[in-house]
Amino acid sequence: MRSCPTLTAYGRHYCAPPRRLVSLTFTSLHRHNSAQFLNFSLFTAFRSPFSRMETGTGSTGNKAMVENLKRFGVISSKKVAEVMEALDRGLFVPVGSSAYADTPLPIGYNATISAPHMHAMCLQLLEDKLQPGMRALDVGSGTGYLTGCFALMVGAEGRVVGVDHIPQLVDMSIKNVEKSVAGSLLQKGSLSLHVGDGRKGWGEFAPYDAIHVGAAASEVPHALLDQLKPGGRMVIPVGTYFQELKVIDKSEDGSIKARTETSVRYVPLTSRVEQTGGF
Repeated sequence: MRSCPTLTAYGRHYCAPPRRLVSLTFTSLHRHNSAQFLNFSLFTAFRSPFSRMETGTGSTGNKAMVENLKRFGVISSKKVAEVMEALDRGLFVPVGSSAYADTPLPIGYNATISAPHMHAMCLQLLEDKLQPGMRALDVGSGTGYLTGCFALMVGAEGRVVGVDHIPQLVDMSIKNVEKSVAGSLLQKGSLSLHVGDGRKGWGEFAPYDAIHVGAAASEVPHALLDQLKPGGRMVIPVGTYFQELKVIDKSEDGSIKARTETSVRYVPLTSRVEQTGGF
């Protein structure tokens, strides 16, 4: 019996025919336009079942994307699956992009929207802190997709704040959300998107049960730790060239515990001038 080559990804082992070689990009990496952050293929691998997840367009493509993430064990939460299926990712990416492929996409201004599996991972890590009526902060909210997911999870009784320091992205994110099922939450005021330095958080609605940071910090900003509610959780990539996705929990007495979830590659959490080159 001839042995079957295997590929390990998403924590599972897959068997693939050896004649169909493709270049597989590890999708925890986030594209950046500078030379330091060019996206690259970690290895050439046998074609895997998830190497191309996009199927269909609109709601059909979005549903297929979620079903594939469930099928490969990325999504195990019923609530996360429902929210990601309800909020069409296609409304939050540039026109002509592969909206439902499991890959990060450039959105302009040296920023990206994360791959769907990273969104799913972060939603599941924060799910217990995104219950109805809770408060969440999304730092580096970009096109508004994950912010919208947070809003659907906490509902109209909760409060979700997205912060990005690129005004054009904030304007874009507001228009994106308005077109989506999260639009009513924006109108009601339980979801808001702001221009600001996310490293400083957004004190107006603090403390937050959940804080998500969509860019890599060299160290965890103290302002975000201060705005994390006792009993709350923050998910943040930390590091420069080598980065780790950190899960930070604040206990009721204010003490902090941190653990590493996985190795990742995000664009850096920096100033607007540094990110855009002064433009």
